[in-house]
Amino acid sequence: MMSTSMKSSSDPPLPEEADMKAIFPTVLAITMLAGSAAAIANPQRLDDRLRRGDDVIRSLNNGRPQANLERLRQEFPFLAEATEGYALGEVWSRPGLDNRTRQLAAVAVMAALGERDLMKVHAGYALNVGATDEELKEMIYLITVPAGFPKAIAASRTLAELFEERRDNAASGGQRQ
Repeated sequence: MMSTSMKSSSDPPLPEEADMKAIFPTVLAITMLAGSAAAIANPQRLDDRLRRGDDVIRSLNNGRPQANLERLRQEFPFLAEATEGYALGEVWSRPGLDNRTRQLAAVAVMAALGERDLMKVHAGYALNVGATDEELKEMIYLITVPAGFPKAIAASRTLAELFEERRDNAASGGQRQ
């Protein structure tokens, strides 16, 4: 009987999840270093990426620079440049998804990873670019399946904090964050 699997016995085994988690930091570092090496070789390209990164962050943050990124720039300039040039200037500025969709996806991913502070930042951006409170809540409900209820409950607390902060800010006549 023929196997329905497309994998032949000579194919290397797929890495286990633990193996993937172990190699991720190395792959990320290599990717960032390769991008930095390319930027050194072509400073105009780096300037373009940094400009695109700044444009992205300002489009998400009501025309303002991102305070956390500015603090990072003071203490860890390489990390700030890599974030702005690669993450924002290369990845977040790609065509194919609008800012609202990207931010909703980022909220779900950060919530599933348990990265509550980053989830809160991206949830704020999502609201800034047109997502609704209900859509953000749906992202939290969605992660109960892959990430579990404890992470979803923790994320719901953080999201509730953000909603309250924004209501308080609006009530005091402040600008949305």
